[in-house]
Amino acid sequence: MTSVMHIDLISSVSPSKTSTHPFTFQLILHSASMAVADLKSPYYTSTEFSNSKLSSSTRLSYNRCLNFRQLARSPAPVIRCSVTSDQIQAPVGVDANDPKQKPECFGVFCLTYDLKAEEETKSWKKMINVAVSGAAGMISNHLLFKLASGEVFGPDQPIALKLLGSERSFGALEGVAMELEDSLYPLLREVSIGIDPYEVFEDADWALLIGAKPRGPGMERADLLDINGQIFAEQGKALNAVASPNVKVMVVGNPCNTNALICLKNAPNIPAKNFHALTRLDENRAKCQLALKAGVFYDKVSNVTIWGNHSTTQVPDFLNAKIHGIPVPEVIRDRKWLEEDFTQMVQTRGGALIKKWGRSSAASTAVSVVDAIRSLVTPTPEGDWFSTGVYTNGNPYGIAEGIVFSMPCRSNGDGDYEFVKDVIFDDYLRKKIKKSEDELLAEKKCVAHLTGEGIAVCDLPEDTMLPGEV
Repeated sequence: MTSVMHIDLISSVSPSKTSTHPFTFQLILHSASMAVADLKSPYYTSTEFSNSKLSSSTRLSYNRCLNFRQLARSPAPVIRCSVTSDQIQAPVGVDANDPKQKPECFGVFCLTYDLKAEEETKSWKKMINVAVSGAAGMISNHLLFKLASGEVFGPDQPIALKLLGSERSFGALEGVAMELEDSLYPLLREVSIGIDPYEVFEDADWALLIGAKPRGPGMERADLLDINGQIFAEQGKALNAVASPNVKVMVVGNPCNTNALICLKNAPNIPAKNFHALTRLDENRAKCQLALKAGVFYDKVSNVTIWGNHSTTQVPDFLNAKIHGIPVPEVIRDRKWLEEDFTQMVQTRGGALIKKWGRSSAASTAVSVVDAIRSLVTPTPEGDWFSTGVYTNGNPYGIAEGIVFSMPCRSNGDGDYEFVKDVIFDDYLRKKIKKSEDELLAEKKCVAHLTGEGIAVCDLPEDTMLPGEV
């Protein structure tokens, strides 16, 4: 057993993935402070030891790590295993030098399985890689366990979770990984954590982008668009560089419509159609209010659309919605309630929840992410549809192209979707949709410097509060 070396450093440390020898210690000092910093910047300096096997341009292995590798991209901390330095040993029955082993994971996920052999005997589906940003946050605290349980992708779908956090949240990220470890989910085959999107997003089949900066007191909405836009621009570049070419991207962090636009504009190699802004929570809220008013249960409400932006200009569409298959205006005959009370309740539900709960919605947001993904990976029921914020190019509704706008869609269950054509409009609905369209066009101009479309000109028509911004 190699002796343990103790070095006190005021810097971040992280493991590497693979090495020809599992017990080689590697050292690097660095001072990276942001996961989204320029990768060409001089993040670190190297130290060589002539009388040892330590290699320059590599890093000090994190003291909980079993195996190591050299990272070419960045010095961002990434936990791969959960064994402390004085416990390092080859697991029973596993050859630590076997290249087939998977050391690039957290804890127990490094040690105990050969997925290919299991696939041959159990006929499980090919494992999918799901990357989640903001993985130490409240929404993720609910979402990750639903993903790991099979609730989202199905009971025969093995999954690898790739969790992105920040230096500040890194300890909490370790705690999340430990809880996933202790939950013994049979479908959860790998867990890795880190702060570098270029590493965490590698080979991702799905990217759930939850992390974003909340709006602080006195912050202009234009400032929030710029600050979060920079995060999503960098994450778009990372997805473009290392994710699966057909990765599906779900943007949750607000302002989610414009963040999704920024992300897709910075990922030209990924189909623009693959990017979604989460408006499913708004749809779920609309269904709840219609069900309450009509005195029915939620499952009797269908064909609900949220049009436009995830802001207070969003349009919950009661005109095309149905209860027991009957158009809502024929069931709920109070048009004034539908146009005023219902619409306002859906638009401001997030703020009302914050006043009661003291914080923005987390569990219901996680549920809506699950619903949004399942709507793409399972066939849409005959005659129904779902809402999602998608790129408007080619839409049949006359909505301006080049923005991300929530619209009604259907899916065959292959992860793709198509626009619904059999919808009706009246003057009220078109007027409301136009207001949300104008807002998103103004937001697009506000982030032109992040989408490669010129100089930003910020002239927002009004400062619509997003739920949870403040």
